[in-house]
Amino acid sequence: MTVSDELYQQVILDHNRSPRNMRALANATHQAQGINPLCGDEYTVYLAVDAGGIIREVTYEGHGCAISKASASMMSQALAGKTIAEAHGLFDAFHALVLGKAEAATPPCELGKLKVFSGVWRYPARVKCAALSWHAMKSALDGQGKTSTEDAL
Repeated sequence: MTVSDELYQQVILDHNRSPRNMRALANATHQAQGINPLCGDEYTVYLAVDAGGIIREVTYEGHGCAISKASASMMSQALAGKTIAEAHGLFDAFHALVLGKAEAATPPCELGKLKVFSGVWRYPARVKCAALSWHAMKSALDGQGKTSTEDAL
């Protein structure tokens, strides 16, 4: 097992055991549900965006595997304080990362701690798990109320 594989496992386990921001958000301005019919994972993502287009808070609720929960937890932390445009850029970078297309297209510093998901592309069934909450977030910002990994990937 490589050092990056060990780090990946540690981070996934930490966020699975102690998920951050896992709750409904009463003052949400945007929300969308994401469903992965392949495995049954389901999350609703809530965002509080201020009048200036800054994401003040991101939360989520639902259920899923350790990878989908860890991804949602880390996403909720990564997006706080970002603009909507920055959130879309981070979505694109994360999506490229989990599909195994990020190395040439994305500066490593842009993703920060999210880089632990860089090996997910080697497990195609897990790509949808990692990307589920991200697609829900994008759907929420785009004004769509629901998304499915079957439509998104």
